[in-house]
Amino acid sequence: MNTKFICLKNVMAILLSINILSCSSSNSSIEELPYLTVKSVSPQNLAAAGGEITIRVSSYPVATAQSNAGWITLKSNTSSDNLTSFAFTAEANKGNAREAGITITAGEKETSIIITQAANNEQESKPAIDENLPAVKVVKELGLGWNLGNQLDAHVNEIADETSWGNGKVTQETLLKVKQAGFTSVRIPVTWLGKVGEAPHYHIDTDWMNRVAEVVEYAEKAGLKAIINIHHDGHRHIHEDGFDEHRWLDIVEAAQNKDVNTAIKEQLKSMWTQIAQRFENKGEFLIFEGLNEIHDGRWGSGTNTTDGGKQYATLNEWQQVFVDAVRATGGNNATRYLGISGYCTSPNLTIKHLQLPTDQAKDRLLISVHYYDPATFALEDKFAEWGHTGAPSKKENWGDEKHLEKIFAALRTAYVEKGIPVYIGEMGCVHRNNNRSETFRKYYLEYICKAARTNGMAVFYWDNGNAGAGRECSG
Repeated sequence: MNTKFICLKNVMAILLSINILSCSSSNSSIEELPYLTVKSVSPQNLAAAGGEITIRVSSYPVATAQSNAGWITLKSNTSSDNLTSFAFTAEANKGNAREAGITITAGEKETSIIITQAANNEQESKPAIDENLPAVKVVKELGLGWNLGNQLDAHVNEIADETSWGNGKVTQETLLKVKQAGFTSVRIPVTWLGKVGEAPHYHIDTDWMNRVAEVVEYAEKAGLKAIINIHHDGHRHIHEDGFDEHRWLDIVEAAQNKDVNTAIKEQLKSMWTQIAQRFENKGEFLIFEGLNEIHDGRWGSGTNTTDGGKQYATLNEWQQVFVDAVRATGGNNATRYLGISGYCTSPNLTIKHLQLPTDQAKDRLLISVHYYDPATFALEDKFAEWGHTGAPSKKENWGDEKHLEKIFAALRTAYVEKGIPVYIGEMGCVHRNNNRSETFRKYYLEYICKAARTNGMAVFYWDNGNAGAGRECSG
């Protein structure tokens, strides 16, 4: 998504007409309606050294002002007639470029002014990645990616169903519009539940395979690179009442029971053999991603931390089965790029526990991770703001810019600088129902995109088609 960081916010004057009653000998009073107009902001773009900011407004009733950041404080304010002047003091910036919001309120009228401050040039900035590295060249071709979410991955009653989660069928026009919007790649999550036959052949339903192939064709004709995977077949969810909802890719049982693990690997091999054979003649624009968010239902903080590494080792086995199955089909699959993900697709758990599969093809494996930190802001809408300019009471107490930069730098060190490409297969942030919160959402998304580019990684925005506001609204 071609997200643009809002550095300046134009403040539109709100002109309210006042009906003036005809004069009479009794000098009837004129009732003034509430209004708020920002006359001037000086300066709106601060130097790193900081200084004073003066904001002048015309309003009725008398306006008040409040900063959302600790580094900008209200020093004084004076009012005369309907004019109010606010003087704010901005501290010197010792780090990266930053922004803050100042909210002006007059009765029920309210507007926000975004103040930006330049970075401290004396700080040691992290150099951009060498774009001549082979791993960087690969992800540059992926460019800016988009997820076709809640479509081919949707399912109801344990059966994959493209329209069961509220979205219409994907058409050629869908992906042409994605391309026109500036995206260069599309990740096509695919759920295969209810579309796979019994052992030992595990035959994939022909109609479903044809539909997946049709959507891949749409991507190819639109000029997009494409990624397909096995998506919700491994989804696990622990409900509030303790119910453990899981499917055939059961990492917990497989880690504890050799027979279960063997059966899962046989099905995984059969399915990826069939998928690879169907797309054997497709060119390099198509990437296979073996698995998606495999975990025990606790999102990386469950039994995986107490089982002596058994789940991590089991997942490594599954990834090896995936690679071997695809390569064995030959043709273009002998050298096709393959996406490999670690436990829960967590960057940290991937770095710590993923053992990269052995591969007969040289330098054709990519690392896939997801980034939604902090989930209470990005996914659940429990907090309205993010980052160093967010109000402490409105943002999570972890997961800010430095957290993001640390994780992306670790991925760069562990993989990119060693010649292994990395893509953020999913990232995103749910919509908010007010302009101020949407500003923080856009800032979050842009920060991810910039940090990924700095560290030589591609990103794929998660779009589930829901254009509302709040949890699960990432359309």
